[in-house]
Amino acid sequence: MTSIVLVDDHPMMRKGIRQLIEIQDGLEVVAEAGSGEEALEMAHQHNPDVILMDLNMKGMDGIQTVAALRQKGINACILMITVSDNDSDVIAALRAGADGYLLKDVEPEELLQAIVSAERGQLMLSPQLTQALARNIRQQPSTAAAAASQLTGRELEILGLIAAGSANKHIARDLGISEATVKVHVKHLLKKLNCRSRVEAAVWAVSNHIV
Repeated sequence: MTSIVLVDDHPMMRKGIRQLIEIQDGLEVVAEAGSGEEALEMAHQHNPDVILMDLNMKGMDGIQTVAALRQKGINACILMITVSDNDSDVIAALRAGADGYLLKDVEPEELLQAIVSAERGQLMLSPQLTQALARNIRQQPSTAAAAASQLTGRELEILGLIAAGSANKHIARDLGISEATVKVHVKHLLKKLNCRSRVEAAVWAVSNHIV
C-alpha cells in the first residue's frame, strides 16, 4: 500500500484529491496538511511514500517546505501539483528536492498514474515543462563533460536508464543488481552532478547530450 500525505492550504482541493485517491486500489491518504509547518509534522509522524505538495501556500510555500523536508532527511517521493507553469517555479521546486512537477489541470487518471509511477522511481514532469527545465540547466559542453567525468561507468549507465524513463525496479532488473544498490548509485550521481532530483538529473543529461 502506497501511503500519501496531501499538502494544500485549500481544504476543498485536499478533499477532492483524497476522494480521487481513495477509489484507486493500492493508494492510501494517511494524513493531510494545510501548511508547510503541518507538512513537516505529518511527514515525520507518518513517514509516507509520497507527498503531494501545493506550491502557493501562506507562510512556508511549497518550495520552502520541500527544502525543509529534505534537510530533515525525509526521503518520500515529493510531487508538486500546482497551477503555476512559471519556469522559475519549476526550476526552484526541482532544485529544492521535488521529484516531479504536475499542473492542476492534469486529468484525474493521469494524476493517479503519476503517483504510482513516481513512487516506483519514474520521472514525473508535465510535458510542457520539460523544455523550460532543459533551457535553464543546459551548460557549456566543457562544463557538462567535466561534471559527467566524475561519474563511474555504472553511474553513467544508470543515468542513461533514468533519462529513458526507467524506474528503479526496472533498472535493477536490466542491470542484474538489487533495487537497493540502484538507489545508492542514484544518490551518488545526484550528489556528483549537484542535482536534487532524478528529474533534474535526467533532463540535465539529455539537454547536455550526456546520454
